[in-house]
Amino acid sequence: MKWLYILLSLVGGMLAGLQAPINGSLGKKIGSLEGAFTSFFVGTLFLTFVALFFGKGQLVQLLQVPKWNLLGGLLGAVFVTITIISVPKVGAAAAILAAIVGQLVISMVIDHFGLFGVPKIPMNINRLFGLLFMLAALFFIYRGNAAS
Repeated sequence: MKWLYILLSLVGGMLAGLQAPINGSLGKKIGSLEGAFTSFFVGTLFLTFVALFFGKGQLVQLLQVPKWNLLGGLLGAVFVTITIISVPKVGAAAAILAAIVGQLVISMVIDHFGLFGVPKIPMNINRLFGLLFMLAALFFIYRGNAAS
């Protein structure tokens, strides 16, 4: 059953891959910060509807969570803004792969130390090789940009 979550994450990654060039195009037309704002505004409208009609009604618990739990939105806004700036300069593939490699690096640190309440999964040779292959992929994808 865990494979379902892998598949779901794969779809989420595909959506992020679509989001990057769409937002990059928007940013070129209206400005990077304006594009990021518009992207989050549309997302906020969508999530407001979903939360109101399909949520668990626990939004009042927001005042009880540790304040660092609220950083996710800020980090997401910075990520989207960086993507909007990067995609028109290096292309969707290089920008997204660089973002994935960055996510992989920090995720492996989080896993290794069991930070933020995730299960502790120590670094091992298989994970290290996976990271090295991703770095190699980033090198070749970026290098392929120069060929065109």
